[in-house]
Amino acid sequence: MLWERVRTSGITLFNEIVQLIEPTLRSMGFELVQVRLMGTTRRTLQVMAEPIDRARPMTIDDCVAISHALSAVLDVADPIEGNYSLEVSTPGIDRPLVRPADYERFRGHVARVETELPIEGRRRFTGRLEGLDDDDVRIVVDEVEQRLPLAQIKRARLVLEDELAAAGGPAKGRRRGGKGV
Repeated sequence: MLWERVRTSGITLFNEIVQLIEPTLRSMGFELVQVRLMGTTRRTLQVMAEPIDRARPMTIDDCVAISHALSAVLDVADPIEGNYSLEVSTPGIDRPLVRPADYERFRGHVARVETELPIEGRRRFTGRLEGLDDDDVRIVVDEVEQRLPLAQIKRARLVLEDELAAAGGPAKGRRRGGKGV
């Protein structure tokens, strides 16, 4: 999976946090989208989640419930040294694309993709997603299809466009918030 790594604390801490919080999220009917530890002096653990049932909208009350449940788990396990704030949010309309399935799920939408290394002389691509073929993300940029190796993708997210906003975002017909709790 293409989770955003916790750069300041190492991959071991990152894996520990994911292993701690994922079962709680699943038991509540949610799927972990992304987890990030940000900041150095005032650190924030950001958890993005969405309902497993894609037809169900994510609410502020969901974020509050997730925050309370994850706080209890994290307080007991205490995987992060020092003080930090927990922020729970939805991916929002301009959501990050982190799992291989996301590139199929959001086929036809515009995305901004950044690669680790240059591909054909560039690292940033903005275009319409055409899905996943083997281990390559297919994206049409300036009417030319590019194939970007999934393993080379550093970050990717949907671009807010009229079509996406009119459809209510990724939930197809339901607008999702992007506010954290």
